Amino acid sequence: MKIKYDSKIDAIYIKMAPGSYDHTRKVSDSIMVDEDRKNKVLGMEILDARENMPAFNPEKTKFEILTL
Repeated sequence: MKIKYDSKIDAIYIKMAPGSYDHTRKVSDSIMVDEDRKNKVLGMEILDARENMPAFNPEKTKFEILTL
């Protein structure tokens, strides 16, 4: 999984799986999900990240990888 933040447009993209992109499914005005032709989720984009994720602060956010 890879997470990228674009400060110019205040968007987060979370790449969840490898694969060939086929289409984007709109979940809400702020959340888009990229899928392959079999509807497997490849990634997710969150627009207006600071507004939609109040706890998100790109300057201070730390990520912890948990293995279950």
